[in-house]
Amino acid sequence: MRTSLSCLLLALPLLATCAPRPQPVTAAEAAAAAPPAVQPADPAPAPAAAPAPPRERAPEVRREEDEYTLYELLDPDSAQFHILFEVTAVTPGATTYFNPIRKGSVASGESVRDLATAQPLVFEVVSGEEARKSGLPEADLATDYIRVHLPRPVPPEGGVRLLIEKTYKDPESYKREGADRIVFARTLGIRRNSIVLPAGYELIGCNYPAQVLPGPDGRIKVSFMHPGPEAVPLVLTGRRLSR
Repeated sequence: MRTSLSCLLLALPLLATCAPRPQPVTAAEAAAAAPPAVQPADPAPAPAAAPAPPRERAPEVRREEDEYTLYELLDPDSAQFHILFEVTAVTPGATTYFNPIRKGSVASGESVRDLATAQPLVFEVVSGEEARKSGLPEADLATDYIRVHLPRPVPPEGGVRLLIEKTYKDPESYKREGADRIVFARTLGIRRNSIVLPAGYELIGCNYPAQVLPGPDGRIKVSFMHPGPEAVPLVLTGRRLSR
């Protein structure tokens, strides 16, 4: 029994000597054997910013409707024409109405009436700056205005009908041409217009479709309407009749 134990103890070093020794591993081999590194996922793209909502424009305030202008051409040498302007003020609650005095024209003889009662109304001519302060924020600073005090606030439904009368002197718009002809050339933005020639003149030219009729006093009246959004650059030519 002692002999067997001795043999076993002698055999253990031999077993250890016979076991294969681990082989050295290079750095490249270690890297190849290593499990692949986990790559971080790309960050999710940020959601696109929603477009800003369009800025809402302030609603346009409608101040008048159903406008009609009558121009009476006076003596050609005066370069003057008399204007009768009918209009309905429609801004609910408004107590004033503003009528511009056209640039390049010298106004005189202004008057205003309430067409419902035929009563004259109080008015004054104010600058564009004053018009802005007193009820017309979009007034042109380079334009003067007739500020009309309405006889009553404009009702929510309907309006206040006015007649504004004035005379303009404007040699660029109305003049004599030659010995016997006159020219009225003016850009008109009002939808309905009539032009009355001086007594003793006939119409020989008009650049826009119009109705031509003699009035009760024999003067020629030229009337027209235009539905388009732009003003009409009207040109009328008249000729003095032979006596």
